Amino acid sequence: MKTITLVFGAAFGMLSVILGAFGAHALKKILSVERLESFETGVRYQMYAAFFLLIAGYILKFDTSSQKWISILMIGGTVLFSFSIYGLSLQDHFGLNLKFLGPITPLGGLFMILAWLMLIFYFVKNKI
Repeated sequence: MKTITLVFGAAFGMLSVILGAFGAHALKKILSVERLESFETGVRYQMYAAFFLLIAGYILKFDTSSQKWISILMIGGTVLFSFSIYGLSLQDHFGLNLKFLGPITPLGGLFMILAWLMLIFYFVKNKI
């Protein structure tokens, strides 16, 4: 689980840089300001998750199920949160109706919050 966490952290970080550049250059010309801001929110939170996973992957031993869930919730939450925002931001450009993704975004955010909360409990319990 440690390796998976670190790989996802690095991959999310790399993808954030790629998508951030893509948004700043290519999407700036084709998306409305509101859609571009939403896209950038997805990129920003994906980068936060990348840092979270890299730090958690370095700190945690993943010898308990709760430590594994910290990583699972952040990975799953990031996919649900950021990637649903990407889809919603780009749906008009591709002529798709992806409004069903709307309720998925806050669910992903909730998973991310739970991962942070579990990490706090880990720190308190282990007096780090």
